Amino acid sequence: MNSEDINRCQIQEWYPKFKPVSVKTRIHKLPESFIQYLLDDSGPFLLPLSITNDDALPNRLHKPEEEEDFVVEEGSEDESEQPSPPPSFPELEAEIKASIETLGGAVFPKLNWSAPKDAAWISSIGNLKCKNFSDIALLLKSSDSIVHDLCHAYDACVDKASSRPSSFFLALRKWYPSLQPEMEFRCFVLNKLLVGICQREVTNFYPTLLERKSDLKAMILDFFVEEVKGKFGSESFTFDVYVTKDGRVKVLDFNPWGASTLPLMFSWEELEDESREEGDEFELEFRIVESRCGIRPGLKTAVPYDYLDTSPGSGWDEFFKNADVELKRQLSLTEAGA
Repeated sequence: MNSEDINRCQIQEWYPKFKPVSVKTRIHKLPESFIQYLLDDSGPFLLPLSITNDDALPNRLHKPEEEEDFVVEEGSEDESEQPSPPPSFPELEAEIKASIETLGGAVFPKLNWSAPKDAAWISSIGNLKCKNFSDIALLLKSSDSIVHDLCHAYDACVDKASSRPSSFFLALRKWYPSLQPEMEFRCFVLNKLLVGICQREVTNFYPTLLERKSDLKAMILDFFVEEVKGKFGSESFTFDVYVTKDGRVKVLDFNPWGASTLPLMFSWEELEDESREEGDEFELEFRIVESRCGIRPGLKTAVPYDYLDTSPGSGWDEFFKNADVELKRQLSLTEAGA
C-alpha cells in the first residue's frame, strides 16, 4: 500500500468529488494547537473552556474575571498545586457552532479518516450525536481511533515518509435521527472490481435484510458502476454506503484496502482470492448476518483506566453533568406524557 492510497481516503479529499451522492458535511481545518490538545495525556482530562453557555453540556463561561482563578502569585507556597488553565479555542468553536446550526443543530464528527465510534461509551446518549463544541471535543479526546489518525495513519505504507499528514481536518456530518444501522454496508473493490459487499453493523441480526438481500445487492452494484467505478483514484479500496427508504444509495466513507480497515464478514484472504475474475463466471458475494448465531462482536466498550479522573473540570466531571441533564430531560418528557 502506498501513502497516496491512504491520502485519497481522507474525507477532505474525496468528499468534494462525491458530495452529490453523500450526506451533508462541513469541513474545518484544525489548528495545530487543537491537535496537540488531543494528543496531550500528561495531565487531567480537561475539556476546552467554552465561549458559549450551551444547555446540552454545561460549560464554564469564558469570562476574563474568572481567569484570575488561575493566576499564581509569585512566591506562593502552593504554586505547584495550582491547576493549569483549561485550553480554549474560541475561533474554532465559533466556526463549529456556525456549521452545526447550518446542518440542523446536530452532527457527528470525524477526522481525516476516522470517526470516534469507539468513544460512544462516554456520551450520555451512547452515540456520536453532538450539539456543541464540548460534545465533539469529549468524543475526539476519548477515542483510540482518533489517535490512530493523529499518529499511525501511514504505518502500513511501503513508502512511509511521515507518521502524520501535513494538516488535519474535522468533518461535521449532518445527524439523521431516522437512519437505520442495518442499511449501512461495506463494499470491497479489488483491481477496480466490486468483489464483496457485507452488512456494516455486524453486532445485530436484522430479519428484514433477508427479505431484501437480492434487491439491496442490485442497488449497490448499480451505484458502484454509475457513481464510484473509475472515479475514486485507487484501484483497490473499500467504501461504505447507506441505502435510504426510497432506494437511494449514499456513500458514507472510503477506506484503504487492508491495513487497519476491518473486512467485517470477510477475510482479506477470501477477498484477494486469485480465482476472482471479471466475467460471466464471477458472482458478487453479498454477506449479511443470517441468524442470531451469526452475530459478531463489536467495538470495545470498556472504560479506559486513564479516564477515571473525576475532579472538577475533568472529562468524567463533564460526562456526569451531561448525563444528569439528559436524565432530567427524559424524566420531564415522561411526566409530561403521563
